Amino acid sequence: MFGSQHRERHRSHRTGWLRAAVLGANDGIVSTASIIVGVAAANSTRAAIVTAGVAGLVAGAASMAAGEYVSVSSQADAEQADLALENAELRADPAGERRELASTYRRRGLSPDLADEVCSRA
Repeated sequence: MFGSQHRERHRSHRTGWLRAAVLGANDGIVSTASIIVGVAAANSTRAAIVTAGVAGLVAGAASMAAGEYVSVSSQADAEQADLALENAELRADPAGERRELASTYRRRGLSPDLADEVCSRA
């Protein structure tokens, strides 16, 4: 198949949400199981055990949803602040920002000439 285009299916871009899902599920299972075991150990009725388990599931889900919302909102706020800072710096010193960008490209492996050429077109 030399010359044909091979499409690779990388999954590394999914690791962030996958990690959060696995940790969240594990936390939910452990928390709910702990509530059920604690209520059952108190010689409670089956209805009380089930009620405690369902209440634990609902509370855990609400907590995880609120935590994720706050986390995503905080990250978006930080990114907006960084963009505003970069826009202000770009307006104040465009040549300095181009030099900074060229320096970043050189650190990432571009030759100095290519880094300067890329930045001159930006």
